Amino acid sequence: MPSIPGLPARRAALQMLDAVLRRGETLDQAYGAATRGLRGFADKALARAIAGEVLRWLTDFDRLIDSATKNPLPPDAKPRMVLRIMLAQWLRLDTPPHAVIATALPLLSGGPKRLAHGVFSTLTREEVTLPAAPGLPDEVAARWGERAGEIAKGLALPPPLDLALRDADRTQHWAHELSGDSLMPGHVRISRGSAVERLAGYEDGAWWVQDLAASLPARLLGPGEGRHALDLCAAPGGKTLQLAAAGWNVTALDLSRRRLDVLKENLRRTGLKASPIRADALEWEPKHQFDAILLDAPCTATGTARRHPDVIHRIGARQIAEMAELQAALLQRAASWLKPGGRLVYAVCSLERQEGEEQVSQVGLAPDAIRSEELPDGIDPTSEGWLRTDPGMLPEAGGLDGFFVARWRKD
Repeated sequence: MPSIPGLPARRAALQMLDAVLRRGETLDQAYGAATRGLRGFADKALARAIAGEVLRWLTDFDRLIDSATKNPLPPDAKPRMVLRIMLAQWLRLDTPPHAVIATALPLLSGGPKRLAHGVFSTLTREEVTLPAAPGLPDEVAARWGERAGEIAKGLALPPPLDLALRDADRTQHWAHELSGDSLMPGHVRISRGSAVERLAGYEDGAWWVQDLAASLPARLLGPGEGRHALDLCAAPGGKTLQLAAAGWNVTALDLSRRRLDVLKENLRRTGLKASPIRADALEWEPKHQFDAILLDAPCTATGTARRHPDVIHRIGARQIAEMAELQAALLQRAASWLKPGGRLVYAVCSLERQEGEEQVSQVGLAPDAIRSEELPDGIDPTSEGWLRTDPGMLPEAGGLDGFFVARWRKD
């Protein structure tokens, strides 16, 4: 039987979705194995795009599927999964219905193929549409509270690409060179779609990829002036690079050898200096105290749902509780390593209060309130002096990731 053009990419998307929704893998973890047999970059990118759009709009696709079936399909039934792929192509990737049918139905056989064909044909005849914002699972909406609706609006599209600059004084130069916009000094935002390695300034190490929200915690430590900073859980190194560029003498600690290798490569490319150490932060003991400590703690990463929509469906109460326990232990150790007069910044790319607001009471240091003038226009600290961002903020500028950040000073 001759091969069907485009079918391998759809099969890879199906494998990714199965890995995420049935086995609980991240989309990044699933991508490598699922696309190993695909030859070209275009097919790999298509498979990733299909899987990503299914996860982004899963609640809405399932609502449409259920509206066209007499008996609800089980959540993990293969016909439901293939129908999700079909709807993602038609409603999100603008693939003509006849091409959707030709490249997706071969993933099924027998009765399931006829069922999927019938349901899809019904939905196309009815010319169904999607809402302006993706629907959220009920438990997710409950956790995210009154901001859930605005956050969902920020998840409708993959995000633009943010770059952090090695030299903030050249912000306007790089904004012009890369046809981007800057939301604050040292930042440039460009459209998605370009191969990062081919952009001007990459080989010279003039910038690195880092979401605007992710760049704020390191900024809140201010200029280093040769003082000593510890970047805990540092790899792959975006915040280490920021601190080094700001004049800090940085110790970068991380447990992962692979991720530390990426950090070292980023240091080499940018020409910035830091001292990487591979160790477990729960067991490591420093030889001296630090003027500043940045703890960008391991977390559920629900704040990155714009680019990692799998977190919406993988993360629940158990994972949040496990991360909160680890974060509390790391905070206690970090606070004990700070010099008198030193600053501690705690950050998580999570939208969960248990990982953010509920952690701050466990730190026995004096709060150091974050100020509006330290943040991009349109972003303000909370009344407590913390920072909480989410994907629904700065919508006209392209949004930003969800973060919680708090800062303390040791008396």
